[in-house]
Amino acid sequence: MPDVVMARSGTLDAPSLSAIQSVVQTYLDGLYEGDADKIAAAFHPQADLRSVRADGTLAVMPRAEWLAMLRSRPAPAAQSLARHDRILSIDLAGPDMVMVKLNCAIPPRFFTDCLVLLKLAEGWRVVSKVFRSDTRG
Repeated sequence: MPDVVMARSGTLDAPSLSAIQSVVQTYLDGLYEGDADKIAAAFHPQADLRSVRADGTLAVMPRAEWLAMLRSRPAPAAQSLARHDRILSIDLAGPDMVMVKLNCAIPPRFFTDCLVLLKLAEGWRVVSKVFRSDTRG
């Protein structure tokens, strides 16, 4: 599990917290290992990614497009890049919705992700990812 600098709002029972952390860990491991199937397991098929383009407009990428991109690039693990995973907060909006804010990196890009997870019939899944990144020298 990555370093956790956790500020939790509300109360999650231990099994829910564990399940949420497991989904987040699967996502982070998938990113580092370049394993799109792991990421697919953490993200609902209708999930999307949102960010701000250089021109200030909204970029929206469907999960399928993102997974295809991940499959075509070298994995950070294969490049022996250091991991920079850190959960900053888990914010409970209700018994079936949380927002997880985290840091991760594929150097030289360092990301802040906000993942919205919903507790669905199949368990906790990421339904939306909003992110930003900085490039560091």
